[in-house]
Amino acid sequence: MKKLSLSALAAVGVLAGITGANAADLGGNCCADLEERIAELEATTARKGNRKVSLTISGWVSQQVSVWDDGTERNAYISDIGVTLNSNFKMSGSAKITPDLSAGYLLHIEAESNSSIAYNADTSRAGSGVKVLQSFWFLKSETLGKVSVGLQSSAVDNAALLPDGSGSLIFANYIMFDIGGFTARLNGVKNTGQPTFGAFATCGISNGASLGMDCDGVPNNVIRYDTPTFAGFSASASWGEDDIWGVSGRYAGEFSGFKLAAAVGYMDSTDDNGAAPSFAASSRARGGLQAAALQAGAYIQHVPTGLFVYGAYGQDYNDVTGATFGGAQQIDGSNYYVKAGIRQKWTPLGASVLYGEYGVNDDKMTNAMWVNGVSSTQLTQWGVGFVQEIDAAAMSLFLNYRHYSADATCRAGFAGCAGTGTLAGSNSFDDAQLVKAGAIINF
Repeated sequence: MKKLSLSALAAVGVLAGITGANAADLGGNCCADLEERIAELEATTARKGNRKVSLTISGWVSQQVSVWDDGTERNAYISDIGVTLNSNFKMSGSAKITPDLSAGYLLHIEAESNSSIAYNADTSRAGSGVKVLQSFWFLKSETLGKVSVGLQSSAVDNAALLPDGSGSLIFANYIMFDIGGFTARLNGVKNTGQPTFGAFATCGISNGASLGMDCDGVPNNVIRYDTPTFAGFSASASWGEDDIWGVSGRYAGEFSGFKLAAAVGYMDSTDDNGAAPSFAASSRARGGLQAAALQAGAYIQHVPTGLFVYGAYGQDYNDVTGATFGGAQQIDGSNYYVKAGIRQKWTPLGASVLYGEYGVNDDKMTNAMWVNGVSSTQLTQWGVGFVQEIDAAAMSLFLNYRHYSADATCRAGFAGCAGTGTLAGSNSFDDAQLVKAGAIINF
């Protein structure tokens, strides 16, 4: 007999007890039967996969404490760190078909306990639950590339974000993960219909978490193709829903003491379901809906000193043929983000990262605000932070501060723009501040 695992032997023992088998029955072809039973059990175990397809379980647990001040109220909440970045686990694996070709799968589950995007001054807990984030299969050729089908990130999801190799990517980026659900106060007042801070940083494509320049920011049902990497260069393309398509290109390399990484992505959507443009439903019947987005990001680090700079830029293109929306339509928006700092191993624990960040979202307001008379908007954010990696525990501790400022201008004749009756002409909203501390531990 082949060497048997303890778990398989224990399972066979349980089956033997259930069927009334005993030691006196060990005759004839018992060993062949036992071998067959063990093979069946090992083929269904979730510990290492079956004999042909591997199984790997990975993920992380992440939580943070946020102390916020919206200009009038202040409090502290315990929450997740952001949609698609919350505590999660992945089950993945593959099997060799030929020396060049393999087949595989990925099942990605996210556990949300308190959404940092959804909570606000009136709601300390929001958006909890467990959901399937990704579920797809793939065929991968080392020479021809990879084709994957199912619920997954598109070719442009996080394209401009991923070049950031500073170690602070998850905790400091251009996406409005933290204070997006808070109403922007005007002279200490928050009225129904006034915009949230997140509304100042929304893409023209509505896709669940389309914030900043990550305009296809959550997984969708798509077909995706990824090329092999040639001299540091690679590319991806995806298509899905009805209809969303996107392409992206990447580069990563190191020379003369510098690390370089860059990416660019472009997507287009005429979809009415998943990543549909966020315009009034009545306009869809005219068939003139189209929204697109461009994003680009780059990172450079001087390896000996650890000094780094990361930058990203995004542009929305919103086109609704024949729609007036009360004389207005969601216009093209743009945003940029810069982060600079130092990454060094000053202690035996692991690398330490110090950084400063600055970002601006111009005319990225949600469509409803344009309908109600807004003509221009701007959201400015800046902050500083610290990350300490702990290599022995695959863990990162973080502490950061952020400051937000928002402005909106109403078109002439719309004294109550945004439907509140409180906005007119140029409006400078009360600043908001946020201090976050927390950790992420990988497994």
